[in-house]
Amino acid sequence: MADTLSFVGPDIPSAEDLRNCIHCGFCLPACPTYIATGHELESPRGRLHLIEAVRTGRVEASSQLLGHLDLCLQCRACETACPSAVPYGRIMEDARASIMANPARSQPKSWWLRGFVLRNVIARPRVLRVALFPARLYSRSGLQRLVRGKLASRLPSRLARLESLAPDLRRSPYRQRGSLTTPVAPKARVALLGGCVHGEFFPQTHEATVRVLDALDCEVVAPPDQGCCGALHQHAGDASAGRDLARRNIEAFKRAGVDAVIVNAAGCGAAMKEYDHLLRDDPVWAKRAEQFSAQVKDVLEYVADRIDEPSLRSRLGAVDLDVTLQDSCHLAHAQGVRDAPRTILGAIPGLRLSEMTTPDRCCGSAGLYSAVQPEMSARVLEAKMDDVVGTGAAVICTANPGCTLQLQAGVRRRGVDAEVQHVIEILSQSLNESA
Repeated sequence: MADTLSFVGPDIPSAEDLRNCIHCGFCLPACPTYIATGHELESPRGRLHLIEAVRTGRVEASSQLLGHLDLCLQCRACETACPSAVPYGRIMEDARASIMANPARSQPKSWWLRGFVLRNVIARPRVLRVALFPARLYSRSGLQRLVRGKLASRLPSRLARLESLAPDLRRSPYRQRGSLTTPVAPKARVALLGGCVHGEFFPQTHEATVRVLDALDCEVVAPPDQGCCGALHQHAGDASAGRDLARRNIEAFKRAGVDAVIVNAAGCGAAMKEYDHLLRDDPVWAKRAEQFSAQVKDVLEYVADRIDEPSLRSRLGAVDLDVTLQDSCHLAHAQGVRDAPRTILGAIPGLRLSEMTTPDRCCGSAGLYSAVQPEMSARVLEAKMDDVVGTGAAVICTANPGCTLQLQAGVRRRGVDAEVQHVIEILSQSLNESA
C-alpha cells in the first residue's frame, strides 16, 4: 500500500489497544450512530476493524473510510459497554492524529475547517472575543429574541436549525483570573480552569462553581497563564496543537501550587485527565503530565465527596424543581463519574429528579460535531429530546457546555417549556435560597 494512504507519525493506534477488541458486539446497542443507521461500519466495532485494516496495510485510508471515522461522535459509550476495556476514545484520537500528520493525505474539508477554527480562533482568547462580538451584539440588540419569536416560523429549516445552536450572549463573560476567593481558614487551595468558550458562553457556570467552592472554604485561583485545554484539538486529530496546549496548562497550574485542578466542563476534564497519554512519548513532560492528570477533578466529582461538609450542607435551602439529568458523555463514559451529579442533586432539599430512560446516551453535541455533521447530530438530538420530554422535567441538568448548547437547541426546536442548567448551578441556587 502506498505510504500516502497509511497512518504515519507518533500517534499510530496501538496494536495492543486494538487487540483488546473481541468483536462481541456489546458496543453496538450503545452507539448512537449505529442505532441511527443500523450500519456495521458506523459502529465502534466496525470502525476498529477499519483502523486495524489501515494499520496492517490491508486497506487504504480512502475518503470513504475517513467518512466512517468522521461520523463518530466520540461519545465513548462503547467504553462503558465493552467487557474487554477497549480504549476506543484514544484509538480514535490516535487514528485521526495519524491521518492529520500525513501531509500527502487529502483530509475531508470538515477536518481542515476544524483545524483552522481551533488553532486560530478557539485557542486564542483575543481572536475569540473579536469573533464573538457580532454574536454578542445579535443577542444584546434583541434581534435574537425576535428571530426566535415572531420570525421563527419564517426561517428556512436549515438556517433555523443552525440559529437554534447559537448561544444567548447577553450576560457579561466570565474572564476573571488570579485569586477568586479568600476564605479566612482555607481547607484546600484549588485552581479553576477558565477554558476557552465556557466563560464566554456560560459565565453563570463559573460563578456558581466559585460560589460553591467558597462555601466549602476552598481558596480558589485561576492561573492567568492557563489556556484552552486542547480537547477539541485532540478529537479533531490535531495532536500537535493539543500537546502544545497541554504543556502550557501543566506549567501554568504547577506554578499555582494547588491541591486540585477543578474543571466544570466534562469534555475538558476528560482531556486533561488524559494528558499523560497525549505526552507519553515526551521525555521531558511525560512524568509531569502523569502527575498533573492525577490532580484534575470534575467539579461535581470534587463537591460530591464533600457534600456533607457542615459549611455547605447547613446552607442548602429548598429548591422546588422537577429536574432530569443528562449524563454528559465525557463525564459518565470517559471519566467514569456517574454517581456524583446524582449525589449532589439528591442533597438539595425540595428537588425532584426524574431519570430518563437512557440518561447516558449522547445528545449529539460532541464539540464541533453539530456544525460539521448537522444531519446526524439532529437525528441523535431528536431521540434525546423524546427521552427528555417523557420525564416532564422543567430543568435539564448536565455537566458540559456543549451539551448545554445542544439541549437548549433541542428545547427551542421542540417548543418545550424547560431550561438547561449545569448541576453546579442548581446547587448554587440552593445556596442562594438559604442566604
